[in-house]
Amino acid sequence: MREVAAVLLHFKGYAHCVDVYIKQCQEGAYMRNDVFEDTAVLCQRVNKQVGDIFSSPETVMAKLIQNIFENKLQAHVKEKLDETRHTDVEQYLKNLYDLYTRTTSLATKLTEFNLGSDKHTFLSKLIKSIFSSYLESYIDMEREYLRTRGAMILQRYYDSKNHQKRPIGTGSIQELKERIRQRTNLPLGPMIETHGETFLSPELVVNLLQETRHAFERCNRLSDPSDLPKNAFSIFLLLVDHLCVDHIDYALEIGLSAIPSSDAKNANLYFLDVVQQANSIFHLFDKQFNDQLMPLISSSPKLAECLHKKKEVIEQMEVKLDTGIDRTINCMVGQMKYILATEQKKTDFRPEDENNVMIQYTTACSKVCAYVSRQVEHVRKSMDGKNVDTVLTELGVRFHRLIHEHLQQYSYSSMGGMLAICDVAEYRRCAKDFRVPLVLQLFDTLHALCNLLVVAPDNLKQVCSGEQLTNLDRNLLHAFVQLRADYRSARLGRHFS
Repeated sequence: MREVAAVLLHFKGYAHCVDVYIKQCQEGAYMRNDVFEDTAVLCQRVNKQVGDIFSSPETVMAKLIQNIFENKLQAHVKEKLDETRHTDVEQYLKNLYDLYTRTTSLATKLTEFNLGSDKHTFLSKLIKSIFSSYLESYIDMEREYLRTRGAMILQRYYDSKNHQKRPIGTGSIQELKERIRQRTNLPLGPMIETHGETFLSPELVVNLLQETRHAFERCNRLSDPSDLPKNAFSIFLLLVDHLCVDHIDYALEIGLSAIPSSDAKNANLYFLDVVQQANSIFHLFDKQFNDQLMPLISSSPKLAECLHKKKEVIEQMEVKLDTGIDRTINCMVGQMKYILATEQKKTDFRPEDENNVMIQYTTACSKVCAYVSRQVEHVRKSMDGKNVDTVLTELGVRFHRLIHEHLQQYSYSSMGGMLAICDVAEYRRCAKDFRVPLVLQLFDTLHALCNLLVVAPDNLKQVCSGEQLTNLDRNLLHAFVQLRADYRSARLGRHFS
C-alpha cells in the first residue's frame, strides 16, 4: 500500500484515493452505542496505519478527523439535540452540556496525533462548526428554563401549604425603612394568623440551589469566555429573584404581619423561627455565591455588580429582620408586663401581718422569670454568633427597665422591702442566663437600690455612698427611698435635701 500510495502521489487522482481510504477505514468502526469512544479507538488504530502508508500522514489524519466531525459527530449531535429542543428544555440543556463536554474531551485526546502545525485551532474550528448554532441561543434557553423551573418549584411549595401568595411591597431600602417607620407599631399589612408556619422550606431551597448549580456548570462550559461573567451574573439575578425575593423576603413579610401587638396576651411568637430558618438559608446562598459564582466573575467588572447586588439583598433582609426582632422583643416585654399586672398584689410589699410572711420571691416574680428563661432559650436557638448577644442585650435592658419601673409603683413596709429584695435577687439570677455582663450589672445595681427600702434610716447616707450606688443620680436614689412606708414618719427626705 505504501508503494502504491507513493506512485499515486504524483497523479491527479491521489486525493480521491485518500478519500476512499478515509471512507473505507470507518466501515464497521461504529458498532457500539458510543460514537465518541468509537471515534477515539478508530483514530488510534488508523494513526499507526497512516504513518506506515502515506508520505504526509498528518494531512491524512486531519482529513479523517474532519470527515468524522462533519459527518458522524454532527449527525449524532443534531439528532440528540433536535429531538428535545422544543419538547423538553431541561433534557435539551443536559444533552447540550454532555455532548459539548464529550466532544471537547475527544478533541483533547486527538491532540496526541500529528495533525499539522496548528492542531488546536483546527480542532476548535471543527467543534465550532457543530455547536455554534446551539451555543448562540444557549444562555437565552438557560434563563428561560431557570425562570420557569424556579416559578414552578415555588408554586408547588405554596400549593402544598394551601397558601395563596399575597402581594407585598417592593422598592429601595429607603422606601422600605420609611414604610416600616410609618407603621412602627402596626404590622406591615393586615394582621394574619400563620399558625406557626414560617413559609420557609429547606427542601425548596435545596432544589433552587441545585438547579442554579447545574446552570452555573453549564454556563461555565458553554459560554464564550468573553460572555461568561455576563451570563453567570444573569443566572445569579434569577436566583436572587426566586430564593431571596420570592421566598425568604416573602416569608419575612408574612412573619412581620403575623407578629401580634405588644399588648396581646399569651401571644405565640414565631418570628424568631423565621429568623433562624432565614439565616440558615442565607448561609447556603452565600456558600453558592462564593463556591460557584465567584470563580466565574472574579476577574471581570461584573464582580463589583454582583457584590453590590448581594449587599443590597442582605440590607433589605436585615431591615426586616431587625424590625421583626424589635417587635418580638416588644411582645415579650408586653407579656411580662401583663404577668406583673395580673399577678402582683399591692399587699405583696405591704403585708397585713408583718410577722407571718414567708421570705421568698413573689408569684409574679416567679412567673416572669419562668417566661423570660423560655424566651432566652428561644433566642439562643434562633440566632447565631454575635446576633445572640445583640438580641439578648436588648431584651435584657428592656427587661431591667420594666422591673425598675414596676417596683416604683409600690409602697414598701420593712417586710415588703425584704420581699422586693428577694424578687430582685431572683430576677438577677434569671439575668445570669443572658450571659451579658451589662444586663447582670443593671440588675446588680437594682438589687443595691432595693437595699434602700429596708436599711435603717441612720445608715441611708452610708449605703447611698456605697460602691454600687455612689455614681447614680441622687434623684433616683431619693425616688427609691420615697417608696418606703416610713418615708414621712422617719423624715427620710432630710438625707437628700
